Amino acid sequence: MSSTTTTPVTGRAAVDPRAVLGPVRVGIRRRLIGLGALAGLLVVVAVLSLAIGARAIAPDAVARALVSAASGAPLTDYDSTVVLTERLPRTLLGLLVGVCLGGSGVLMQALTRNPLVDGGILGVELGAACAVVTGIVFVGLASITATFWVALAGAAATAALVFAVSRLTRAASAAVSLVIAGAATAAMLGAVINLLIIRDESAFARYRFWSIGQLSGRGETLPELWPFAFAGVVLALLCGPTLNALALGESTAAGLGVRVRRAQLSVALVAVLLCAAAVAAAGPIGFIGLVGAHLARLIVGADQRLLVPLGMLCGAIVLLAADVAGRVAPGNGEIAVGIMTAVVGTPVFIVLARTRKLVEA
Repeated sequence: MSSTTTTPVTGRAAVDPRAVLGPVRVGIRRRLIGLGALAGLLVVVAVLSLAIGARAIAPDAVARALVSAASGAPLTDYDSTVVLTERLPRTLLGLLVGVCLGGSGVLMQALTRNPLVDGGILGVELGAACAVVTGIVFVGLASITATFWVALAGAAATAALVFAVSRLTRAASAAVSLVIAGAATAAMLGAVINLLIIRDESAFARYRFWSIGQLSGRGETLPELWPFAFAGVVLALLCGPTLNALALGESTAAGLGVRVRRAQLSVALVAVLLCAAAVAAAGPIGFIGLVGAHLARLIVGADQRLLVPLGMLCGAIVLLAADVAGRVAPGNGEIAVGIMTAVVGTPVFIVLARTRKLVEA
């Protein structure tokens, strides 16, 4: 059946609207199916996170504990106490950290036009780590809450330094300048960290606990994390149209009325906010932004208005799934989520680097 007809007035072929709307409907249907599948998968991994651990708890017991907490009823059994006081804060922290890292990864990939980077490209993670090590060595930093604020301050200071250095870098574009400045700053901070921990064994022992990204025992950071996470998520969602314009090229975006330098700086600040809050709360956790952004891109394509929220959702799913996998891994005790994401993320990174079609999507 032909998709064109001839108009009686002009005699020209007219395109059948059904032929145009067909692919659009297919794309919308695929996105809706993907979104529904991700939402269901998020519920599944959240329930598993509440049920699986050193002591397995049945899903119905988890549901009863959540209902009791919602109704304000007192805790009456051990399983409910474990779910509400230990696993629920850990799960909520994993959700927030995953959302932050996933959103940061999408923003940084769009900003640098490099699909093989995530939120650590500006050296934010090492900036937070350097601040924590400095606090441990010189002021005996030990509190989780204090560590959060010191790490956040270090990440923010590093971001400011990177932006200042990028303005002095003569590169093809502002995005390339940010990448160069971030790499140079990260190398410098890594050397400072090694110098400090080598000269102080006690600092090395305490830093080792924080430097491996983990969710266990970090529930205390939730009250400090959620305001930054909420602000970062809202701002990131507003960046979608701007990122779509920047994807057309700096000259084209400027022709559309976008103030390119200001827009790039604003997007970078939002990415830094998300990444810094996540790293300060749970320590450096790699590859979540990378994997989450690419999973979202496979579902919704390159539209940043959809890619940003889907990247956040995928980041939360991947992080919680990695945390659950670390609990059931064979051996004595659980494996930190930062190690699990590295084990899974490294092969994914290699595949992405070798798959030109996916990288250029």
